[in-house]
Amino acid sequence: MTTPLVIKLGGAALSCGDTLQQLFNAIADYQQQAQRQIVIVHGGGYLVDDLMSQLKLETVKKEGLRVTPYDQIPIIAGALAGTANKLLQGQAIAAGLKTAGLSLADGGLCQVEELNPELGAVGKATPGDSGLLQAILNTQALPIISSIGLTNSGQLMNVNADQAAVAVAGALDADLVLLSDVSGVLDGKGHLLHSLDEQQAHALIEGKVITDGMIVKVEAALQAAQELGRSIEVASWRYPEQLKELFAGKNIGTQFLPH
Repeated sequence: MTTPLVIKLGGAALSCGDTLQQLFNAIADYQQQAQRQIVIVHGGGYLVDDLMSQLKLETVKKEGLRVTPYDQIPIIAGALAGTANKLLQGQAIAAGLKTAGLSLADGGLCQVEELNPELGAVGKATPGDSGLLQAILNTQALPIISSIGLTNSGQLMNVNADQAAVAVAGALDADLVLLSDVSGVLDGKGHLLHSLDEQQAHALIEGKVITDGMIVKVEAALQAAQELGRSIEVASWRYPEQLKELFAGKNIGTQFLPH
């Protein structure tokens, strides 16, 4: 059996129905011909930003992570585990896929605890028990997992979706692709770098070539490569024609190599 593939879907993709339709069509086509199990882990930052502005609540970020006051976590969990998750499920169903909408807590998939008191209800996820997820995969369903988790005491937590995807891939011992609106990491001249190790990545961060939210993505990819002991790919969902190659294990973005 081929190694399962965890696909982390970046927030911006959720606002583009055409992209999602093409992505899920590509997954549906691929699943018909290949024996590879696919799992989707998603965020939904833009949905949360919209909701926060409607509710006149300020969005604060520290080092790329959203500060989540404990009194706001029910709202954010509703947007991510509710609206975003069901929007994605709806698009997948429209592409003819059988789906299951899940969170990091289902079946104890990921253990989640508070990351840093200054960030509020922001969780750190570590791999847990993949038994329930595996049982769902064995029914040929596509699991769509939100980055909302629960602590052992039942407290809702918002987990960075890149980091959530790393924990899910760890629980499942799966390959991981971080799909976003960028085609990978670009060098100072705007050319795609096909592979990066930790040393090269940190040099690009120090040289301000990699900045802002991309730093979090790169750090997550490097951490994932280390923890999973295999290369991790950062690629774009913007080119659906390349997705089948990606599902089959071809490199279409930047691969992060374990050291």
